[in-house]
Amino acid sequence: MTRRGAFIGCIADDFTGATDIASTLVRAGMKTVQSIGIPEADDPMIADAEAIVVALKSRTIAPMDAVAQSLAALDFLRGAGCRQIAFKYCSTFDSTEHGNIGPVAEALAKALGQQITIAAPSFPGNGRTVYNGHLFVGRALLNESGMQNHPLTPMRDANLVRVLQAQSKGTVGLIDLPTVLKGAEHVRAAIEKAQAEGATLLIVDAISEADLKVIGQACHDHVLITGGSGIALGLPDNFRTHNDLSGADAAVLPVVAGKEVVLAGSGSLRTNLQVARWIEAERPAYRIDVMKLAAGESVVQEAIAFFDTHTDQTVLIYATSPADELRQVQAAIGAQKAGEMVEHALGLIARSLRDRGVRRFVVAGGETSGAVVQSLGVKGLCIGAPIAPGVPATVSTGSVPLALALKSGNFGEADFFEKALLALSGDQS
Repeated sequence: MTRRGAFIGCIADDFTGATDIASTLVRAGMKTVQSIGIPEADDPMIADAEAIVVALKSRTIAPMDAVAQSLAALDFLRGAGCRQIAFKYCSTFDSTEHGNIGPVAEALAKALGQQITIAAPSFPGNGRTVYNGHLFVGRALLNESGMQNHPLTPMRDANLVRVLQAQSKGTVGLIDLPTVLKGAEHVRAAIEKAQAEGATLLIVDAISEADLKVIGQACHDHVLITGGSGIALGLPDNFRTHNDLSGADAAVLPVVAGKEVVLAGSGSLRTNLQVARWIEAERPAYRIDVMKLAAGESVVQEAIAFFDTHTDQTVLIYATSPADELRQVQAAIGAQKAGEMVEHALGLIARSLRDRGVRRFVVAGGETSGAVVQSLGVKGLCIGAPIAPGVPATVSTGSVPLALALKSGNFGEADFFEKALLALSGDQS
């Protein structure tokens, strides 16, 4: 158990989202560890942690199951002494028709005895901002951004007050940008006023990192906050006044030697761009044909054989495909089944490549990352410096460390794969 207790505990609804908020906390100077699932109470990994992130795979499961897993994570974090809890979800507010953001937020608030809770998904570093309760990606509303057609969690309504209200039993309100720009005291007063009027959840506008820091200051006394990773920008300062944090040393990781590979399962626009750049550079790439996978063909074995014939080069193994092709596959075998088959295949491939000496993995896609780290048996991650906004370098805990870059589908520039490989190799140039 921790000697003095961690300051901040985070519950993330997917694995890349967990590394995303962990990276933000490290950037703010907190020594941060991430567990894959709920660790044992006496796990030595958390002994010196100032922030603990529990990575769940709960975004797309049934709301009751997501609530149960999140409450179990909360019990662990409270037992570890965490003084403030953050429920982290995607900055695009990804959710199913019935949740799981609203149900989990309400369940956590009830367990902590908190009557009103903010929801602040903005992540300006990756172009996600909220204005007048509407979510923007760059200058476009979310539902017009090209990112609205996620295969498992489509988001076709940019009005977050309306989206969250549909998932929630309580009343959802809004704190607008003019209030945030007036400062933390005005935000705090607006929260108190909304609570007096019966609101239980509040979408909070933010278009800059300065706005998120104001929100963090305003929620100094909140045991629970919810949002995207950007909300963590304003939290460490709440503990810095009376306690020394790790500062720059928080991001230091050991260099992991060994072979490397890139695995991509996301169908997002950005990952498609990254795959295309890799192929245009005539670097070796093997595409997983999902229809062949569904037909029982030996796709996994073929991918491993492809890796074996390119031992002198870094290989990309991918199931990423353009939106029109993805729709055809989903129409033929179902979106859920297609996603699960790809995740399972890439998990098997990752485990086989680890046995062949691969120690550095770049993985694209939240669900894919979850499948890969579970297949590799990773229990925890030490979080290092960011490779791109929301994507840190990480090193697994355990006797055989692995270096991993776990990327949400729409994160990173076109050359992300190349940058990530350099970062994991210890080359910071």
